[in-house]
Amino acid sequence: MNIGYFLTKSARKYPQKIALVFGEMRESYEEFNSRSNRLAHGLMSLGLKKGEKVATLFFNCPAMVESYFGIIKAGGVLVPLNARLSWKELATLVEHSDARFLIFDEDFKETISLLRPQVSKVEKYIMVGQDISGGILSYERLLEGSAAEEPKVEVDENDELMIVYTAGTTGKPKGVLVTHRNYIWASINGATDMSFVHDDVNLVVFPVFHTGGLASFFMRVMMGKTLVLLKKVDLQEILRIIERERITSTAMVPTILTSFLQLPDLKSYDTSSVKTYTSAAAIFPVKVKNRFHEVFPNAQLFEVYGLSEACGVDTVLLPQDAFRKIACVGKAFSHHEVVVADESGKGVAPGEVGEILIRGPVVMKGYYKDPQATAEVIRDGWLHTGDMARVDEEGYIYIADRKKDIIVSGGVNIYPREIEEVLHGHPRIAEAAVIGVVDEKWGETIKALVVPKEGQSLSEEEVIAFCRENLSSYKKPTSVEILKALPKNAAGKVLKTQLREKYGRLVRY
Repeated sequence: MNIGYFLTKSARKYPQKIALVFGEMRESYEEFNSRSNRLAHGLMSLGLKKGEKVATLFFNCPAMVESYFGIIKAGGVLVPLNARLSWKELATLVEHSDARFLIFDEDFKETISLLRPQVSKVEKYIMVGQDISGGILSYERLLEGSAAEEPKVEVDENDELMIVYTAGTTGKPKGVLVTHRNYIWASINGATDMSFVHDDVNLVVFPVFHTGGLASFFMRVMMGKTLVLLKKVDLQEILRIIERERITSTAMVPTILTSFLQLPDLKSYDTSSVKTYTSAAAIFPVKVKNRFHEVFPNAQLFEVYGLSEACGVDTVLLPQDAFRKIACVGKAFSHHEVVVADESGKGVAPGEVGEILIRGPVVMKGYYKDPQATAEVIRDGWLHTGDMARVDEEGYIYIADRKKDIIVSGGVNIYPREIEEVLHGHPRIAEAAVIGVVDEKWGETIKALVVPKEGQSLSEEEVIAFCRENLSSYKKPTSVEILKALPKNAAGKVLKTQLREKYGRLVRY
């Protein structure tokens, strides 16, 4: 069993079923599989050998996922690059990955022209598009000259599948090396626990170069679903697609739902077809969650917690608990273990804070070319996530914060997540993040960074006063910055590293 077989199997079972939708384009499973096979043969004709790395640079589109399966079926190791990074950041990752090939969309032609002189290991560049020059190969010509039959490459479930570079929210990105087995079990987890059906029409909003998008995509191909690809987040376009394509399932970050609720014409769109909505990459603000059915009146809500080092699907809060358990990420998926433990590795008592540890077939092989960092996070078979959490009497998990995000003020641990939840309850705040800033007396104090809702104004004094009314005194911010937007990664997660770099050294009294 390997991930490439997911597509092979679905193409055999449902050859004429629409696999991919992109604008007006429709591609059947038979076509999707054939084009992926052609790419696999094309890459092998160029000299790709099993275990060698191939990087890709795309926004969501059919060629992106064809490339993924083509690389995988050829026995290559996929390196999906974050399309929102600068060319300098991309060059660093490409060089670190040891990629021999780089497949990219013409949207990134300028980026690649800047990157190429800085990269020494890539031997072949393959572009999807028309205006091809400068020694770059044509994606379509490579497919046209190659066979559509299944490649005869033996790929085992323990073979390396991908290097996924972490988003870098807490520091320099690392290359998470995962196997076919890891994502096979991640896919089985999703299919087992999330009530999906073969006839789903899924809107793919998450970028498929991101862990959350990858796990979701592979699982849906395994089940033979129809996938509608969204290139970039556009609120009106999302609503139009849901209405036009009769979307039945989708996954998004909570900030998108927050933005939907601010649209004056939201009720003019028909979103009644959506039966399953998955929220991931951030905790749902309570005030927004309580208005969920204003956007998707017929949808069941799943909330998923995960990280790249464990394939992005690690705990799930099921629909029956969605409004019973607030600010909760549920329990472990069926086929691995999750515990919340103290420093000695012992499970914490209800209400106490500990670190989330994960063990099982979804845990990565390790960080690529970084055995020291691997040994630091995988100890005695358990992945130490760095995420702090509590459990309740029923064993449900509640994220407190990342270890590196905890603010220590006067020797007391303060969890930014708790303060952010309060800030999201302010009627004029659209988004909020909380960080620690240097303080000579207390070591650190609390700084809030908030984005007002469109057309609204806020002052530092009223934000602090609001927190004073809703939090213990020692948890209220001592300073507030009013921003137009918070920096985010491709999955919509706030980049606190950037916020700390810009504001965290500030001393204010």
